[in-house]
Amino acid sequence: MENPKVQEILEKQVLTVAKAFEDKIDEEIAVLDRLDLDDLEALRERRLQQMKKMAEKRSRWIALGHGEYSEIGSEKDFFSVVKASERVVCHFYRENWPCKVMDKHMSILAKQHIETRFVKLHAEKSPFLAERLKIVVLPTLALIKNAKVDDYVVGFDELGGTDEFSTEELEERLAKAQVIFFEGESSVNASKSGKQTRSVRQSTDNDSSDSD
Repeated sequence: MENPKVQEILEKQVLTVAKAFEDKIDEEIAVLDRLDLDDLEALRERRLQQMKKMAEKRSRWIALGHGEYSEIGSEKDFFSVVKASERVVCHFYRENWPCKVMDKHMSILAKQHIETRFVKLHAEKSPFLAERLKIVVLPTLALIKNAKVDDYVVGFDELGGTDEFSTEELEERLAKAQVIFFEGESSVNASKSGKQTRSVRQSTDNDSSDSD
């Protein structure tokens, strides 16, 4: 039987949390009630500026090739792509069925997540990168942020171990690595794995044309 004192303490804690939550809501309502026309106009202007900034970002992303799933022609082009865009998902592939399955999902996500560049690179034609990034199993997705490989999706092991995984499962995995923006019921806030980061920069230039 549960200790009555423990139960009483738990109930008090729940009430305390609930009261704090109600107080916070009351405070926010009071702030809104105190707003005059000048304040509302300032909020409206701020919102318009935010919308304008996002529209500019979308235009820049589209100009960089975001919104489409495309193939990188050479290893040299790979460096240009990852330097130009803050977030890149690169599919190292070869002509086989598993890679074609990955192509299908990548093509869908490229259209849904314009904030990230989705590309593919033939691994067997890119020996330098394949060796440097230790690409062994195909398909492998290199998840790149700020010109550095931050994480990998190797084969289908993390996607249920089958080629019948859904696009949503891959989307959640990419969101977990924070290489896409995703507002959904997923484990996007799960702890990032402590994998060693390998730089893919050609120089020490830290500038990115896609930085926030």
